[in-house]
Amino acid sequence: MSSSATTLGAASLPPAVIYPEREDRRENWLDRIGTVLSGLPATLWPRLRAARLSRIVRLAARHGREFAAIDDAALARAATALRVDLRRDGFVDERVGRSFALVREVAERTIGLRHFDVQMAGGFAMLKGMVAEMETGEGKTLTATLTAITAALAGIPVHVVTVNDYLAQRDADDMGPIYRALGLTVGTVVQGMSPEQRRAAYLCDVTYCTNKELAFDYLRDRLVLGQNTGNLRLKLEKLYGDMARSRRLVMRGLHFAIVDEADSILIDEARTPLIISGETDPADEQRLAEEALRLIEDLDEGRHFRIVTEERQIELTDEGKERLRHITEAGDGVLMGKIRREEAARQALTARLLFHRDEHYLVRDGKVQVVDEYTGRIMADRSWNEGLHQLIEVKEGCPVTGRKVPLARMTYQRFFRRYHRLAGMTGTAHEVAGELWSVYRLPVATVPTHHRLRRRHEGDHIHRTADDKWRAITVRAAELNRDGRPVLVGTRSVAASVRASEFLTQAGLEHVVLNAAQDRNEAEIIARAGQLGQITIATNMAGRGVDIKLGPGIAELGGLHIIMSERHDSGRIDRQLAGRCARQGEPGSTEAQVSLEDSLLEMFGGAFLCWLARTQGWSKTLAGRLAFGRAQRRAERAHSRMRADLVKFDQRLGNLLSFSGRME
Repeated sequence: MSSSATTLGAASLPPAVIYPEREDRRENWLDRIGTVLSGLPATLWPRLRAARLSRIVRLAARHGREFAAIDDAALARAATALRVDLRRDGFVDERVGRSFALVREVAERTIGLRHFDVQMAGGFAMLKGMVAEMETGEGKTLTATLTAITAALAGIPVHVVTVNDYLAQRDADDMGPIYRALGLTVGTVVQGMSPEQRRAAYLCDVTYCTNKELAFDYLRDRLVLGQNTGNLRLKLEKLYGDMARSRRLVMRGLHFAIVDEADSILIDEARTPLIISGETDPADEQRLAEEALRLIEDLDEGRHFRIVTEERQIELTDEGKERLRHITEAGDGVLMGKIRREEAARQALTARLLFHRDEHYLVRDGKVQVVDEYTGRIMADRSWNEGLHQLIEVKEGCPVTGRKVPLARMTYQRFFRRYHRLAGMTGTAHEVAGELWSVYRLPVATVPTHHRLRRRHEGDHIHRTADDKWRAITVRAAELNRDGRPVLVGTRSVAASVRASEFLTQAGLEHVVLNAAQDRNEAEIIARAGQLGQITIATNMAGRGVDIKLGPGIAELGGLHIIMSERHDSGRIDRQLAGRCARQGEPGSTEAQVSLEDSLLEMFGGAFLCWLARTQGWSKTLAGRLAFGRAQRRAERAHSRMRADLVKFDQRLGNLLSFSGRME
């Protein structure tokens, strides 16, 4: 039998497991100690680990000379033979080197791009189950094809996971010719697709999708499967024909996930649980929300409640609880019970004091739409739970929607740990290497750049007030604009981008604004951000997955200049924004223009350092830098605790549901 026939025969065999996934780990105290001890190398040796991966470059170079000398038909035959070898031998270095060399040759012939040696090392790291930390602009999209194609040739379905529909569709379209030239199929899952379209996409060898669509498709499959998920039972059910549960599934299990922007998806997004919900009566929700908001009208901060800024929570004082009891005891409303009235008051105070329009949400077409704080993007189908969303709708005068009643629930942590193979890539991972290891068992490998990095940081400038900061940013943008250099002003929220635009407009500076309110035009705006004399204001949504190309002559002027108008809760996001410039050996520069009124200091700053930063003299700048550094570290620790608490709660909930006989 020929190799081709052997391959087709193997591919046509029914799967051994109908819906493969890894079982949840249930850790005890001894497991946690082992995690800490084994995680030390994961945290301390990312660069050494990358050096060990360089051997794949030599293997690929040896096979590459062979493939360069043959025609396209011979390359296709080589791919067919390699399928058999990979399925028989697995990911041994010799086979992987041959596969990488084949992919590199085919990529050069089909899309005109040839993988660099550092990309080969990054692809090898992911094939070995690591997070490849590659500097922004190093071509992670192309790197992923090495890992995805090698796994797909070995018969393993691959999900390439990215942060939004635009990137998923773009990457599938751009890289598709490489897959098809090697006889592989590639699909895309984006919002708005029918179950039949999703099922067809997941049947492809490689599927590009977003983390949100992927996780919710999995939860919907879990609702279909219910409690009885035994493999033998699912196989016997196939005798039912179209009535079998397996016929209604859209996915075919959790085999191998390659997560692009891994720190964003696996760390930042992991603070939000995934919930599939039913819906309550909107009229009832409006009545409850209005009653809760009336309940807090006479409450005073400091006397009746406190704001815990680090946790973004409201704490009621004893006097506040007594005040609530006094208000409700004379009425006949639904908030008469102690627990219910206090929780309603906390949520109403949270909606009024901690969630702000154009920062945490937008109001569009009479609807409250959640803005993701890390990407700046609108999450159109996301809502806050526990009645918070309805309270904000009443606060903004919008029609009230029904509250979501959970039907299935899961965290990203539990979901991605169920993959049999997991890998990732990002420009910023070493700061969270310990958490990636402890939660997902993912070590980090730091891959060197192909070209020497030519990015300059021109210092931090700390101002007393926000207006002082915006005036300084306007002056700096005007100076650079006179020289023709493109400028990107990075903002933290939609409201900040609007404020920056007002100052630039008053100064007569032409500019474009990219924020969550204009995400449909993102690609076009970003494409122009590196052109001569261009000024772009962008929320941090511009910091992920999109490439800013320099126009003619811009490199000679010094490249793109980034002005950071605020420090973010995580230093990783600052690094991502800085990575918009000086890509692939190009020049570029950054600077920070911040103020002592920025929200990071309001929530996490130390009172003494902030006071010292407002004084005159040499200590002002030093104290300001220390205050911002301290605030950022406190924010990172607070968010890390929130993620850890979510994992613990999710594990306890899973145990309870398992005990009760329910799923998830």
